[in-house]
Amino acid sequence: MERPELPLAQLHAFVVLAEELHFGHAAARLGIAQPPLSQQIRRLEDKVGHALFTREPGRVALTAAGRELLPAARRALTDLADGLAAARAVGSGRAGRLRIGFAASLALTVLPGLLRAFRERLPDVRLDIREMTTAPQIAALRDRTIDVGLLREPPAGDTAGDTAGDTADGAELCFRTVLTEPFVAVLPSAHPLAAPRTVRLARLADEPFVLLPRTAGPRLHDQIIGLCEAAGFTPRIAQRAVEWQTVCALVETGLGVSLAPASIRRIRLKGVAFRTVEPNARTRVAVGWRKDDRSPLVAQLLATVSRDPGSAR
Repeated sequence: MERPELPLAQLHAFVVLAEELHFGHAAARLGIAQPPLSQQIRRLEDKVGHALFTREPGRVALTAAGRELLPAARRALTDLADGLAAARAVGSGRAGRLRIGFAASLALTVLPGLLRAFRERLPDVRLDIREMTTAPQIAALRDRTIDVGLLREPPAGDTAGDTAGDTADGAELCFRTVLTEPFVAVLPSAHPLAAPRTVRLARLADEPFVLLPRTAGPRLHDQIIGLCEAAGFTPRIAQRAVEWQTVCALVETGLGVSLAPASIRRIRLKGVAFRTVEPNARTRVAVGWRKDDRSPLVAQLLATVSRDPGSAR
């Protein structure tokens, strides 16, 4: 298709004159004198190869060619204006698409408040929310298939501030701690240890455990195993499940007990009891992103986390 070479100034002048049908009024609206307006229209007519207006004393009218060109000229100017506005909105971080990975249990704590605060500030941003455990989120950040991750126990090297994570697979990642929460024992409600409000971890030594697989979140898995070993035993894992809700459902059936972040207490199952454990230990929730990501939307989300830390609880 041949590329049309129509300067926007000529197209704009044509549309305004077609609306005013008066050279003086059109020139005033454009903020120019009549002679430059007439020159613009003549140049456009030369490109089209036909007159676009009939000119008679005291009367200007569109020709058939002018009437045919007018709708396309209006669409072109409108589309360009819309495109410029959209580009400026995306460039400034006021619009666009943000892909967020999140651990399922964070839908009970961090996610709702964070997304609500973000959408209140930037309602035109499209959010692509993807439920993923920690290890897949790390891979997706490196593969650039998500922009931000909300995960538990990020890779080693992170502190409560902005720090780089493991770079073995390419993209350098940064993590910022959003909150910490204690662990709880997850028990069948009829279990004898469910009677008191607090359970010493060592008393779970003889119980079968239901845990997430290590591949889902290596550091969280190792932390749970480490807590048990510090209490004097290595947990006997009877069953594994990828999501905490499934872990709780398996505990309810009597397949075992578990040790989990306290936020899963919001999973309401009649046959499951959640009890504080001693000694107390906490797990961290962090937001992760690529260090080289210059997206204004990522910056806006990080600013939301910083500005509204309470929204993440």
